[in-house]
Amino acid sequence: MSESPTEQFEHAEHAEHAAHSGDSFLSTVSVTIAILAVVAATVGSFETLESGQAISDKNESVLIQNKTADTWAFFQANSIKKNMFDIAAAAGGPKADGYLAKSKEYEAQQSGARKEAETLEHERDAKLEDSMRHEHRHHTLTVGVTLIHVAIAVATISIIMRGRRWPWHASMILGAIGTLIAGYAYLM
Repeated sequence: MSESPTEQFEHAEHAEHAAHSGDSFLSTVSVTIAILAVVAATVGSFETLESGQAISDKNESVLIQNKTADTWAFFQANSIKKNMFDIAAAAGGPKADGYLAKSKEYEAQQSGARKEAETLEHERDAKLEDSMRHEHRHHTLTVGVTLIHVAIAVATISIIMRGRRWPWHASMILGAIGTLIAGYAYLM
């Protein structure tokens, strides 16, 4: 991502000066800088999107975990109630059949709560995996966009040094590596 909101204007100014020099190589370098700036902006946008999605997925997993904990608490409460009615039914007496029926009712609720909690656990785990994937992409894109920004700076050195070719060649290599790394983020 850009360090300064005016960074692109600085690169455009260097390119404009190069265009007025009449040197076709410097014009080529200027076009290279413009292309690299567009690629950097695009990769930077993807980096931001991946970061936001990682945070969003992690937040969703926390919310699902809260629902899971509540559901397991409901399961445990029903388990305690079921056991109390089992004990009361085992003691016998005129209400033993009612206690046994109530125990079965809590057992059914307990079974439903277990299934719901296990489903929520799977959803939580899936969201955490999604978050880790987005976070990994974000880190990979950060490396890629950083190399592209360095490539822009190195290409600018070629203009400042009045047409030296080695900085431009180095910038092309760095830009290509940065772009490949950024593309690799979506192949993983």
